[in-house]
Amino acid sequence: SSDLSPPSFILASIPGLEAAHFWMAILLCSMYILAVTGNCAVLFIVKTEPSLHAPMYFFLCMLAAIDLALSTSTVPRALSFYWFNTSEISFGACLVQMFLIHTLSAIESTILLAMAVDRYVAICHPLRHPAILTNAATAKIGLVAMARGVLFFLPLPLLLLPLPFCSSRVLSHSFCLHQDVMNLACANTTPSVVYGLTAILLVMGLDAILICLSYVLILKAVLRLASWKERLKVFSTCVAHICVVLAFYVPLIGLSVVHRFGKDLAPLVHIIMGNIYILVPAVLNPIIYGVRTKQIQRRI
Repeated sequence: SSDLSPPSFILASIPGLEAAHFWMAILLCSMYILAVTGNCAVLFIVKTEPSLHAPMYFFLCMLAAIDLALSTSTVPRALSFYWFNTSEISFGACLVQMFLIHTLSAIESTILLAMAVDRYVAICHPLRHPAILTNAATAKIGLVAMARGVLFFLPLPLLLLPLPFCSSRVLSHSFCLHQDVMNLACANTTPSVVYGLTAILLVMGLDAILICLSYVLILKAVLRLASWKERLKVFSTCVAHICVVLAFYVPLIGLSVVHRFGKDLAPLVHIIMGNIYILVPAVLNPIIYGVRTKQIQRRI
């Protein structure tokens, strides 16, 4: 009953709500258009506004590019499923999509860590900030983030290639995730489970710890300031980044919890959490920085 390299997987639909797929696709498409418009606007504004040619906004451009790539690698395929009922996705396309989702998420996590370090240096060592975070250093950080994501998450699809798969080929989401595809295998998946968990902990887990450590050091520096007015003024420069970090890590943790403990939950919960994980950061990031950055507000 198993098939080595199955011809396709079946994307998840919501039992009993097939008739509502058209309207769900309208909502999904609206969020995707908002994400594409917002992130393209950020890229254009930072490129054309000389006052924004600084490390923090170069990192913001990297986030915008990642969000565009992540949403574009998943949402159009999901819209095709909801609107045209093309529920099958080939084994190769599924592995490529899975690799892109996990790799781009890892790159985004690394960029968020770099932005936290930028805030730490700007607040705790302001005189050294221009010398430490130069344009060249920012570009190198972006390349390191990309290499780190690829190296850590390229083995995930390679570990799934030799596995036989059961007759059940139905996924839990409208896109491919490692945990989801791995659960359909009819063989020992311990190496894949161990490596996947290790990669997540060494990338997203370690980044989250270092981001928290950066903000502990920032808080210590802020609390040494004389007045509350100065403290609020300095810490307000971190508010946008904190919101972006929460917009990334909260859906990530929520999706992980649903995969680990939510096997008995309704399929609707899995689908909603998956779409939140893909689209919410891409939609919120331009809005957050648009609200918090006067130059972006003025250009808009």
